[in-house]
Amino acid sequence: RHPFGVWIGLPLITLGIYTLVWYYKIHKELAEFDRRRQIPVAGPMLVLIFLGWTVIAPLISFHNAGARVREAQRAAGIPATCSPTLSWLLAFLFGLNFLYLQIELNKVVSRYPGAAPHTTVPLFA
Repeated sequence: RHPFGVWIGLPLITLGIYTLVWYYKIHKELAEFDRRRQIPVAGPMLVLIFLGWTVIAPLISFHNAGARVREAQRAAGIPATCSPTLSWLLAFLFGLNFLYLQIELNKVVSRYPGAAPHTTVPLFA
């Protein structure tokens, strides 16, 4: 996915709905990528929908998402550059956390050039 499309393009076109879809999809992809870890799929998106007004719950969810991306980077055998703390801090700056998380996720995808979707890839860590 293109990071700027995730951050500003599609959310503007869909009036913010794409952000929720994207958040669900990345958790589903992370769960499928490394089946050794138990990653909730719908829960993080539901936190944004039903507990977004609390501010604290989404920040915790963004922190956990950053940690999951960092673990995926380790499993892919690349340097773990994703910072969970930076993930939730960027939420205060125009929602830049979505841009940041997608950039970090793209590093994992680029680790496996030419791999077809839903194929088994070697995991490290």
